Amino acid sequence: SCFWVAVLDGNVVGIVAARGNEEDNTMELRRMSVDSNFRGKGIAKALGRKVLEFAMLNNYSSIILGTTAVKVAAHKLYESLGFKHVGVIDHYTLPGMTHSILERMFFQLRYHRYRLQLREE
Repeated sequence: SCFWVAVLDGNVVGIVAARGNEEDNTMELRRMSVDSNFRGKGIAKALGRKVLEFAMLNNYSSIILGTTAVKVAAHKLYESLGFKHVGVIDHYTLPGMTHSILERMFFQLRYHRYRLQLREE
């Protein structure tokens, strides 16, 4: 596993983590985030490429990620890095949600899953 921080002029502008799963030889891209003032400058793509590089150097067969992102730009970023959309879960529940009537009416999430196959097992 690894964690990267993007720094610009002494300020943290982005982060991403990667966690390996030796059981199925996959690397999970986790918690990618870029400060809203610095989006559109290639920082997220550079962080994503770091995860790809790390996965290849450590002989993982694929990289997976899951996201509840509603912004089209986030999905386009993953696809530009080579990820394929492999599924979606409607009415996804975050840890701590209570399933109250208000949550069901006003807070519905779609959880998208992506996979990037690096090599065949």
